[in-house]
Amino acid sequence: MNSFDWLSNMELPAMGIAGSTRFDVMEVKFKGGRKEFYKNVNDLDVVTGDAIIVDAQNGHHLGYVSLQGELVRLQMMKKKVKNDDKIKGIIRQASEKDLEKFERVRQRELPTLYRTRAIINKMDLKMKLSDVEFQADNSKATFYYSADDRVDFRELIKVIASEFKIRVEMRQISLRQEASRIGGIGSCGRELCCSTWLTEFKSVSTGAARYQNLSLNPVKLSGQCGRLKCCLNYELETYLDALVDIPKVETPVILQKGKASLQKVDIFKKIMWFCYERESNWFPLEIATVNAILKRNKEGKAYDLFVEETVIQEAIDFSTNILEKNTNTVAETNNASKAKRKRKKRRKKKSPSNKNNNSST
Repeated sequence: MNSFDWLSNMELPAMGIAGSTRFDVMEVKFKGGRKEFYKNVNDLDVVTGDAIIVDAQNGHHLGYVSLQGELVRLQMMKKKVKNDDKIKGIIRQASEKDLEKFERVRQRELPTLYRTRAIINKMDLKMKLSDVEFQADNSKATFYYSADDRVDFRELIKVIASEFKIRVEMRQISLRQEASRIGGIGSCGRELCCSTWLTEFKSVSTGAARYQNLSLNPVKLSGQCGRLKCCLNYELETYLDALVDIPKVETPVILQKGKASLQKVDIFKKIMWFCYERESNWFPLEIATVNAILKRNKEGKAYDLFVEETVIQEAIDFSTNILEKNTNTVAETNNASKAKRKRKKRRKKKSPSNKNNNSST
């Protein structure tokens, strides 16, 4: 979930102008892509990617600067976070000892995860533990879990706290948030969007698949989280704009040969495929033709596809022939004028006055 700071190379306005000082709030990234805002109260000279020690509840934690400057102000406005005293501060820049200690603390996370899962199974709790995050000072651990119903884990907290000698925080997350923390590879072959750049999870419905003419196969439409893929919304607006020109065909259309039902719509090529009753062969029709068929059907008449298309094609051929004749006539006129100019030039060269002038010289 790295962010590109497109204002990093821009200079600040001249000092003395209101608002010319650098914004003192930074965006800090933690494990699993979790990001929070912290104030640079000590005016530290840090850059994006530096490890820093931030204030935490009853201790401190280690994170990495992911964004700073005016973009942080925009992010806070987007997430509706107020710049007040509730924002915690940055203590200092992380040293080598801090990084080494943090690495030792992180080595506890995987054994703690496996052991806690065993305790949950023993207590027969209907919950799924997905991740554990230790605080850098080794005094607190946050357990991320997902569950369908409300879970009474008071006894679980007592067992975990007494066994690992830490303060425990249980945080329930959704299935999409669980997939973003764990990560993985999607069916497209790329890393999951939710674990790389997607931060807001919008609702996805099966209507998005219907508008895009996708088969309603739950296996293909579901992501790693078990919910509908977020990418179904990426091109939805483009499809909705293209569907404006396509007529709605809810009942079979009446043609001279019989009734034909709509089978498929090629949205971007503007072609609709129909099939006669008791036949298996599909035939394509353009949108203009389908609109003409629907108009004729509203009048209670059948549309003779062969006759109508023949008349239209004859009109197109007639106009094309006239255009070709006019083009040939213009080309012949241009060629004749060119030949006439060439003959005049030749006559001037062969004239007696030119010969006399050449002999006198």
